[in-house]
Amino acid sequence: MGDLNQVAYLKRHAQLARGPLLEIGSRDYGNTPDYRQFLPGIEYIGVDLFEGPGVDLVADLSGEMVEVDAQIGGRRFNTILCFSVLEHCSDVFRLCRNLEALLEKNGRIFISAPFVWEYHAFPDDYWRFSPSGIKALFPRLRFNEEETMISTSNIGELKKLNDKEFFKIDLAPRVGAVKKRYSWTTAVLIRALKTFSLMPELLNHIYVMPPVNVNMIGMKENEIS
Repeated sequence: MGDLNQVAYLKRHAQLARGPLLEIGSRDYGNTPDYRQFLPGIEYIGVDLFEGPGVDLVADLSGEMVEVDAQIGGRRFNTILCFSVLEHCSDVFRLCRNLEALLEKNGRIFISAPFVWEYHAFPDDYWRFSPSGIKALFPRLRFNEEETMISTSNIGELKKLNDKEFFKIDLAPRVGAVKKRYSWTTAVLIRALKTFSLMPELLNHIYVMPPVNVNMIGMKENEIS
């Protein structure tokens, strides 16, 4: 599964991808981006829990590693794509250990996972992730901060991680203006709307947070020369 900003992130860093490549959660449900088309000439294997378009192999990679190896035929990969998958795995810790094990030396995992997103059970929805959380899940990988980006659901809103507040909009007018979240004109407008109890469903909250994905690339650290 995925969105157009994940496509943009992959295209931006496509030169880092090498075959063989394993895409986790590759089934096309009708609105799923086809990442293969952006990586021509690379041996590409799509794996999913269910058969369907885009799926070359049906396998559960969150099981015991000996079972995963049997399903995957003992193969290892230079690139793994894991977009919009981690939040749907109940045993995300074992899944991440297995993905590290499936990675060749100097191989890379492209990861995109939600920091803030609506609840979306498919088949269920368990987790949300910060960049530090993703690093903790993949202790054998080294992450380049220059490749870490955050994105929203707005097409093209993809930027480097240089704002520790992740797009947070402070609706305390003076604080938001001082932090340069918006102009003083906007601060005055927010104060007026609050004073007259207009738009309470929005302005009665201290903060507003749009959907945010964390996009990262990890390289197998213990194999780096």
